[in-house]
Formats: sequence, C-alpha cells, structure tokens
Amino acid sequence: MKNTRLVFIPGPGMGHIVSTVEFAKLLITHDHRFSVTLFVIKPPDATNVDAYIHSLTSSPNFPKRLQLIHLPTDESQSAPTETAQLIQKSIPHVKQAASDLVQESHSNPDSPRLAAFVVDMFCTDMIDVANDLGVPAVVFYTSGAACLGLMLHLQPLREQGIVDMTSPDFKDSGRELNVPVFSNPVPANVLPGFLLEKEWEGFVDKYVKGLRKAKGIILNTFEELESQAVHSLSEGDTRIYAVGPILSAKDDEKGQQGSDIIGWLDDQPESSVLFLCFGSMGYFGEDQLAEIARALENSGVRFLWSLRKPPPEALRSPTDYSDPAEVLPEGFLDRTASIGKVIGWAPQAQVLAHKAVGGFVSHCGWNSILESVYFGVPIATWPLYAEQQPNAFELVRELKMGVEISLDYWMDRRNGSNSGVISREKIEKGIKEVMERESETRKKVKLMSELSRKALTKGGSSYSYLSRFIDDFMNNSM
Repeated sequence: MKNTRLVFIPGPGMGHIVSTVEFAKLLITHDHRFSVTLFVIKPPDATNVDAYIHSLTSSPNFPKRLQLIHLPTDESQSAPTETAQLIQKSIPHVKQAASDLVQESHSNPDSPRLAAFVVDMFCTDMIDVANDLGVPAVVFYTSGAACLGLMLHLQPLREQGIVDMTSPDFKDSGRELNVPVFSNPVPANVLPGFLLEKEWEGFVDKYVKGLRKAKGIILNTFEELESQAVHSLSEGDTRIYAVGPILSAKDDEKGQQGSDIIGWLDDQPESSVLFLCFGSMGYFGEDQLAEIARALENSGVRFLWSLRKPPPEALRSPTDYSDPAEVLPEGFLDRTASIGKVIGWAPQAQVLAHKAVGGFVSHCGWNSILESVYFGVPIATWPLYAEQQPNAFELVRELKMGVEISLDYWMDRRNGSNSGVISREKIEKGIKEVMERESETRKKVKLMSELSRKALTKGGSSYSYLSRFIDDFMNNSM
C-alpha cells in the first residue's frame, strides 16, 4: 500500500508549532504508514521559532517521515501582525504548496499520496483549501477540552441574543453560566477577553463555525484529566480524539544559560524551589514586579524567577533584561542571593522535570498546565490573556489541582494595559499554599501525573483515541 501523507498546518506561534510537531512525531511513530509534511507559517518576530526548528531539524533523531516546509513570508512586513492576518495571507501559499505535493505524488510513484489536512484551531480557513483538493480536514486543538466546549456552547448563545457577553457591565455582573463541559457554573469574569469585547465578535463567530466544519477534532488533553469535558464533547456531532498530553520532548537549552539554570537546581533540596514563569509572551510593569519581589522575599521560599522585559512594540515577544536589578527593589537580589535565582528565558519543561522544583506560578497556558501535570508540580494561577482565565478556573475550581493567586487577571498584548496590580500579600498567600508539602492539591497533581503517563501507553486512553483516529481515517468513516 502506498504511504499516506498528511499536511499539518500549525498556527504561527511557538506553543502551537511545538505541540503540532510533537503530535506529528507521535502519529508517525504510532503508525508507519503515515508521512507528515508540516507547513510553517512564521510571524515577523520569529527568532524563537527559528531556533526551535533549527534544533529540531539538526538533531540526528529527526524523523525521516516528517518534512518541514517554510511558507513564503512578506519580507516587507516588519510591523507586528495579528495572527488572523498572517493566516489569511498564507492561504495562497498553502494552496500552492499542497498542489505541489499532489503533483509530486502523481509524477513519482514512490511519493506518498496527500490524504488529509490537520489544521491548527486558528487555521480553519485552510479547511476550504482541503475541500478544494478533495481531501478531509481535521482540527488539532492545542488547548483543553473544557475551553473547546466553552466556545462551542457560548458562541451560539451570543449569536442568538440569549447572552450578551459584550455589554459593558456583563463581566463584573457576578453572573454565572452553566456550561455542559464544566461541573461548576462559570463566572462571567473568567471568560476569555475575546468573548467579552465587541470588536472580537466577528472573529469568534468565524472561529467557532470553522471548528464545526472539521471532520473531527484532535485534542491535546487526556480523558482522565478532563473527564466531564471529554465525555460531554463526545456526545456532540463532531468526532473527538483526546490524544494528549503532547509535550515537547526537550527544550533548546540555549547553551551555557540553560546549563547554569539546571546546575543551580542541582544544588537545591528536593521539592524546595518555586518556579515563576509566564510563558513566551508574559511580562509585567515595575509596580507589579516590586510586589512579586516583596512576596518572594517575605515568603522565604527558594525560587527560580523567569523575568522578561516588555517588548518595545505591541504583539512582539518579550526579551531578557541585561540587568534585572534595574527593575527590582533595591537590594532584592543581594538579600535573596542564597535562596533565589532571577533569570531571563527558561527551559520550562526541563525545569519542571527537575526534582528540586516543588511549585509553579504560571500564566496557565495549556502547554504549561500539561507540563506541570505530567511532571507532578502544582500550579499557583496567574492568567494573562487568551483562554488562560478559564484554564485557571478549571484548574482551581473544577479539578482542585491548583491554588489561586488570580483567576481573572488580564493583560492586553496590543497596548500593554492590564487589570491592575496584585498585592504582595495575595501573591505570598498563593506561594505558601502551592509549596505546602502534604496538601491535597499536591496529592491530586501527583496522582494525575501518573495517569498522564499511563494514558500514552498501549491500552491507555490517549493511545486508544489515537488508534481510533487512525482507524476512522483509514476506513473513511469520519
């Protein structure tokens, strides 16, 4: 039988690209009949993406049946660009690249046939390209099942006028919504910002309708973690495949910097270090940094703090400070030198995997949540943007696997505005709770860590969902 080629199209963001590559590797390892060609849409500010792809493709273990194609970029585009714009501009390039693959298959008997598209949750416009080529398309959803269910449930209610989430007083109304994928009512103030803003209505409508066009949705989660959400979604019309946790196998250590971080952790007692990291796009102003610093100092806990500098332009990535002392309280670094380390970029997965790390202050991006669960490290929640607020709510209120610093903090990446300064007292309380050695939260995370590993093994829930996806695809029963 001729090998089957799948085209994967990740969104133009680091978290989306990494998890998509890891899923592609998982798929071709699981079934030798598949080859994957991944179309890379690069944002203008793509230094971290370039570094990741270089480390990936230069590895001797890079799979032969995984091919990366860089789609053409607009070299004149130097200003920051919204994700939706980048994806729209990439549609003609995707059509051309996919057509080239079809032509190659026709002219070369040894070339795999193009059989389907696997598109990122934000790239559902590419489903029309797949339809034009006569192949099915499925969505790879890089966030959790509860987030997917929230979007599928609320968008029709808004469109039908049943719930007006964009009215000025809705967010702070105290209203709670019953959503099938959650066992607890969801407060209005933890809904994603893009559901609450009038200017995003068109995007949300198009986004959800795009998801509904897919033949199936592959979820980066596992049944044991989000059992209610997975079961609720499985009762709908769209086929659901919970195949996670899909994690990056190894971070690019950035040479000596990564070695220094891991070396410092090697010298710390087991489960004694609090790790603070807010993702590839997270940063704070000096007032908030001062409150975090005071909370750390007052708590007395050992800490590793990934501190990032605000970008000079909206939608750009934060960078590292040349001298963190410039933005931290005077003398803080000297006073905490024996128990803490302030760094810039951090090899997050390697840090969380280290036995010295006992707690994690996180923005609650879905990849970060999966990594914390997999490595058994409880989270203190501090969401920033996108779907991170409902992620934090799910972690704390639904799953009882996190502690709260905030559930409804937000920042606007377009202009740097945010919901205010969280006090040192509130931060310190969250720090102490997440570092408790014998807490019920820690016990639940440790148990879920074991279940996450079992899910991926033969007979496990995620292994079975992946096998089901392959069977449905090969039998044309999607």
